[in-house]
Amino acid sequence: MLRFLLEKEFRQIRRNPFLPRFILVFPFIALWLLPRAANFEVKNIRISIVDKDRGHWSRRLTDKVISSGYFRLVNACDGYAEALRDVELDKSDMIMEIPPRFGEKLVRDGKAPLFISANTVNGTKGGLGSSFLISVVNDFSVDLRSQAVLSHGRGMRGVFEVTPYYRYNPHLQYPVFMVPALMVMFLTMICGFLPALSIVGEKENGTMEQMNVTPVRRGTFILSKLIPYWTIGFAVFSVCLLVARIFYGLVPLCGIPTIYLFASVFVLAFSGLGLVISNLAKSVQQAMFLMFFFVVTCILMSGLYTPISSMPHWAQVVSAGSPLRYFIQVMRLGYLKGSGFYDMAFHFFVLCAFALFFNLLAVVTYKKSE
Repeated sequence: MLRFLLEKEFRQIRRNPFLPRFILVFPFIALWLLPRAANFEVKNIRISIVDKDRGHWSRRLTDKVISSGYFRLVNACDGYAEALRDVELDKSDMIMEIPPRFGEKLVRDGKAPLFISANTVNGTKGGLGSSFLISVVNDFSVDLRSQAVLSHGRGMRGVFEVTPYYRYNPHLQYPVFMVPALMVMFLTMICGFLPALSIVGEKENGTMEQMNVTPVRRGTFILSKLIPYWTIGFAVFSVCLLVARIFYGLVPLCGIPTIYLFASVFVLAFSGLGLVISNLAKSVQQAMFLMFFFVVTCILMSGLYTPISSMPHWAQVVSAGSPLRYFIQVMRLGYLKGSGFYDMAFHFFVLCAFALFFNLLAVVTYKKSE
């Protein structure tokens, strides 16, 4: 009986001319395009500099800021009001004001005031821009201290250089961090929405009434709906792995079999959730809205964009109910750190629990009497 039901499902998928193309083309185009277009790397920050000192040290500081690669000088203003007008006209993002006698105080006292203003309408750009500028100023201060020690003949005591080494993303490339997580998001969208529209679509077409009068058991029927989307999930995931390898040079350090093992359990879990929604929904539109709500909530609570450790405690508790949280962590651990199955065993058993719960719930909520 299961064989014939599976044959029916795959024939329905093939008869839809749009669906097979969408399944293969969507993850390919999206994974190739999205990390290049949408990222949190902030560069070319427009800065206006108000130099009221116009001395040797203020010019050196200005040159260091511009040569850092993060900032682009748009105006060397005579006063703060002129610089503020550039910000109001959206010509500038930040203002650095160097007060009078800056160099004199720096040489005499070893410190001098410096004023930084940032436009935080875009909070991410304003916050990161301020952090970058403060980091550049700190580097300038360290350089001056080193020169002062050398010029006074005191040796190098008390002067040291910190060279950071990033173990799992050495060049701090944004795609390396985001691409593994975006694979999970695309897998979620396809393996969540398609099952959610499956049963409710047959209800609207009237074919579900014919299925309800057959002796097919509920478990067999749900399994016949689950296996095709499990297969589709593997196809989508394989396309994502290929795109990550070709365009970004990313290979799972933990091994392909380990990644596929976790992906298979995750697809079962989220497809089961889609089938539960399809059982409960009365129309395709209702199923779409319900699935959209769950997908968006799971994505926002998964740590895809915001680290879970940075969330409030209540949000961290809520995020524990998102299967995406565990699979995204697995993908990043597997791709960036090369963690083995033993290191990720907890995530595996949690995903298995989600898969078992949602699919049992799908069997329970399917009612042949409707």
